[in-house]
Amino acid sequence: MDKQVRLQPKRKSETPDIADVVAGYPAVGLVFQGGGALGAYQAGVFQALDEAGIEANWLSGVSIGAVNAAIIAGNSKGNRLDRLRDFWETISARKIWHFTPEGDVFRRMRNQASALMTMTSGLPGFFSPHQINPWFQPPGASTATSFYDTSELKTTLNRLIDWEVLNDRRQRLSVGAVNVQTGNYRYFDSHIEVIGPEHVMASGALPPAFPAVLIENEYYWDGGIVSNTPLQYLLEQEDVRDTLVFQVDLFSARGILPRDMADVLARHKDILYSSRTRNNTDTFRRMHNLRLKLHQALLRVPPEALTDDDRAFLAAMEDVPQINIVHLIYQQKIYESDAKDYEFSGTSMREHWDSGYQDTRKTLKHPRWLEKPPECIGMTVHDVHRDDPR
Repeated sequence: MDKQVRLQPKRKSETPDIADVVAGYPAVGLVFQGGGALGAYQAGVFQALDEAGIEANWLSGVSIGAVNAAIIAGNSKGNRLDRLRDFWETISARKIWHFTPEGDVFRRMRNQASALMTMTSGLPGFFSPHQINPWFQPPGASTATSFYDTSELKTTLNRLIDWEVLNDRRQRLSVGAVNVQTGNYRYFDSHIEVIGPEHVMASGALPPAFPAVLIENEYYWDGGIVSNTPLQYLLEQEDVRDTLVFQVDLFSARGILPRDMADVLARHKDILYSSRTRNNTDTFRRMHNLRLKLHQALLRVPPEALTDDDRAFLAAMEDVPQINIVHLIYQQKIYESDAKDYEFSGTSMREHWDSGYQDTRKTLKHPRWLEKPPECIGMTVHDVHRDDPR
């Protein structure tokens, strides 16, 4: 008995408290990839983080990720989850079938019917089809460059987001879009400019479905057509500090070998929109850690042997940020097809939401994954689907 009593405090000390670990970071980022209907997964991730008392002070998103991030940033702490749920229940409210027999084949048929309904009828509170197909519109007409009208989304955003709260600089929001004419990527950042519904809509204006959005006399499309993951913008800021990042992706770069044409289309979309996320993250980590090694090597060089460039580099590296990325990636269900990102049924929405919630709870069972990396490393990446020891 005495031996057990002596061992118990040791077990406690070996399991760090999540709140204490997260409090050690000046910056906590929440990064949302684009992915249409799959975005409910991100809402589930947010719910789990919120229940764990983890609050991000920088949210960054692209496309549907920008919508989720804006709803979180544009509400007080007590309202955020309710507003997210309001949005997802609004756009997935249309009934598909009253009853679906069990089995993957029936569920796939139901999902395909739901996706077809989205294409033909749009989504409540989000978008609706133009009365006349754009192919039959004269060039230059306002409805000649898209299949859907997104004015309903603006109404929904204005209903769910308090723009004064979003722009009060207590939390930082950045959303990515691409300039239609120059092809240049741009982030609209609440610490640099006032963010409104047009900035969020521009980030999600995926052509040819949705029209480009006019901002400051320039037209913008969905940022996902250039880069679907906004992590790089967050990490490249000059004032970046020790940072814990929850990177939530909706398309997985890893997957199974396709067995039929439906699998081919789904796998192609995963690879296309995953934006080589893991490769980009690994490259940034290698560069970050190489800079640390160079810094440590220069510290061993006699001061008189240093060049002006060496001294400037040492000065810049005096306070190197320690960065920890927790990577959460939606895992496609067996009955989902390439239409999974525009299949907005309530059933699928709730499944996606629950998947994000459960994946995050599973991740938080490893609080050591949230700890700062050793100073000799500088940057670490954890992924519950690849790193879970159980």
